[in-house]
Parts: sequence; C-alpha cells; structure tokens
Amino acid sequence: MNLREFIDALDRQGLLIKIKRPVDVKYEIATLMKLLDGRPILFERVKGFSMPVVANLCSSRELIAIGLGIKKEEIISKLADAIDHPKEPRVVKAEGYGEMDVDLTKIPILTHYPIDGGPYISSGVVVASDPELGLNASYQRMMVIGKDRLVIRILPRHFDEFLRRGNKEFAICIGNSMPVLVASAVSAELGRSELSIANALSETDLMDLAGHKVPRSEIIMIAEMTGEEHDEGPFLDLTETPDIVRKQRVARVKRIFVKKDPIYHALLPGGLEHKILMGMPREPTIFREVSKVCECKDVLITPGGCSWLHAAVSIKKRNPDDGRKAIEAAFKGHKSLKHVWVVDDDINIHDPNEIEWAMATRFQGDRDLVIKREKGSSLDPSSELETRMTTKMGFDLTIPSGRDPKDFKKPELPLKLELKDYLE
Repeated sequence: MNLREFIDALDRQGLLIKIKRPVDVKYEIATLMKLLDGRPILFERVKGFSMPVVANLCSSRELIAIGLGIKKEEIISKLADAIDHPKEPRVVKAEGYGEMDVDLTKIPILTHYPIDGGPYISSGVVVASDPELGLNASYQRMMVIGKDRLVIRILPRHFDEFLRRGNKEFAICIGNSMPVLVASAVSAELGRSELSIANALSETDLMDLAGHKVPRSEIIMIAEMTGEEHDEGPFLDLTETPDIVRKQRVARVKRIFVKKDPIYHALLPGGLEHKILMGMPREPTIFREVSKVCECKDVLITPGGCSWLHAAVSIKKRNPDDGRKAIEAAFKGHKSLKHVWVVDDDINIHDPNEIEWAMATRFQGDRDLVIKREKGSSLDPSSELETRMTTKMGFDLTIPSGRDPKDFKKPELPLKLELKDYLE
C-alpha cells in the first residue's frame, strides 16, 4: 500500500479520525496530534494551505502491521528477515508528478512547540546516492530557515559519510509507504540500502526522478548542501526533553515535485509515532544478538524508556548464566541501550506489571545486577553530553538457578470456566 491506500484502509476500518475544522500549522495541529496520540488523524482543512495533513500513522504496532499487511506478532521476525535478506528494488519511470515553485512556505510544515527553533520537517526520509555504496535512506530532522533553505541535524552516521564522500545533492521524500517508513529507521550497515530492506518487507519500486532513485512519495524535494552552517534547534527530541542548539549544515532546496493533490505527512517529535519508528527497528537487532548466546523469545523497546533507552528481553533459560549473557548481548545489539530487563518466557514483556512482578520475586541486586560504564546515547539528557558516557544497568529477572521453578510461578486457575455462563 502506498500512503493514500493506507489512509483509505484505515478509513474503511473506522480507525481514521477526520478533523474537518480549519486548523493552524503553528501549535494547533501538534497539540491535537498529542491529544489523539496513538490514533491516525487526517486534517482536511489547514489554514493557509491547500494540502491536507495526515499524522500519527505509525503510532502503534497495530497500525504498522496493517500497513505491512501482516499480524502484529510477526513484525519482529518479518523485519529481521528483511534486514538479513534485502531485495534490490525495481526502478521505474516517474509518472503522475508535477513540479511546484520552490517555496517551503507553501507546504504545511508544522511548528510543534513554543520551544522550537522554527518550523520542522520531521517525517522526511533523506535518500542519498553514492557510486560505490549505493543508496541510503534515513530520517533527518530539518528546520526551515528560508523559502528554499533548511538546516539539517546530521549525526556522524551513514548520511554524513555519503556527504563526506562528495555526494552533495540528495532527495527529501515526504509521505511514504509503510515499508519505506519502517525500513528508513533501520540502522543497517554501510553499503546496505534501507530501500532494499523496504522492498523485502513488501514490494517497493523506486522511481527515476531528476537523476535520483526515490520511493513513490507524496512530496519529493531535490536539495544540495551549501557549505554553510546555521543554528539548529531547540527541538523536542525522542525523550520529550529539548535538544540543545548546535551549528549544523545548511541545504538549499532546488526543485519540489508533488503528486496531484498531495498529502503532507507530519510526525510529532516525542510522540508515539516518533517512538515506534525509532525504537521498534532496534528490536530485531537485539533479538539477533541475544539469539547468538541463548534462546530468545521476544524483545520490546519500551515506551516508558523513550522507546530508545530501555528494553525488555524474554528468553528460554537453559543455563545458569543465560540471563547475564542475554544482558551483554542486548547492549551489543543496541548501543544506545541504557537499561535492560531479562525475564523468563512465562513473563509477558508487553505488560510492565509482569516485569515488575518478576523483579520483585526473582531478582536480588547483589547477585543479578550488571553495571557498566561506557558510551551511550546522545539522546540521554542525564549522560555526559560531550562524551556520551553513561552508566548502563542490566537486570537478570530470571528464576534463580538451583531453585524449583514451581516456587516462582503463579498457579493457573483451578477450573476452566466460561465467564459468560455466570453473567447475565
């Protein structure tokens, strides 16, 4: 499904909220996105703009599953398989696009919060190309500083490497299909295209447009780095705390292509969509690493841990040290992880009460706690911001070895009854 087909599917299933009242791109849309977090919204009338705005599309695992055409329980395995077995996408001729004036003020780019440094494109997938490394797709937040100017927050990762290799021109794609939205959040190794991962999730053709290979998106901008720098921020980050102002690189938008009657996809910083897209693609990488040392059953990057800093891991414990091995492997699978809880497979990691119960009944701090001091995430406001040094902790909540497992499990109900037989 492309973006419009996904929106139609949500509408048919009664999951899409339609806001017909005129709304403002400054604060009002963002506030409604937060109030309705977890529920997809279509803002049909945006003050001063002809484009509607769609939001909260990836704000739950259920929505991700609908967009990928799979069951919610299949997401980790499906994504892990796509990462391990990417498929080169077919490239087709671009059709159905017109070109608009290069004027970012004509696009309903949101100002989310009063602390923001300006209007921000936060759902844009940047597609860069290199003769040797191929294609790279990644999310980059972009603050509007002029009709054709953006200042982009660029971390020392793959997009930065592509730029350092002399690839100054790139595409910015807004309004993408679910496979592209999910795959672009994956941290694949350099030289492995996220768009090939998207194609492995579900058939995803690329288009040849203005010399760039890009996914079928609602809005496609062609931009180039200018060599200038500008203050970027403040910006409310994944942790729902403001990121600091930094000097970042400036890009000039050269051309803007749009579908007929385009739809702008807005992503709320710090909202559930932001958290799901950031955190969920790390679950397969943790699963893979833990599976190397023991039998991993499930992984969850928890929303309470900003969908980035905390994880819960379920294992089938067979050896006394499997819990500790799983902790070390989880940190290896996600370098930004700060705290991890490892539980037996009888604990539902999607229920925080069950994790807390396992901690209360199976954990001893002097025996089951792993503490290490090393580099963590730049998103952690409590870390040493310059060095990213942080204290990491792993909690082995598995049943103590040498003890009877029956002493640590809740009993099943004594009878199998149909509750409806007892209630009028």
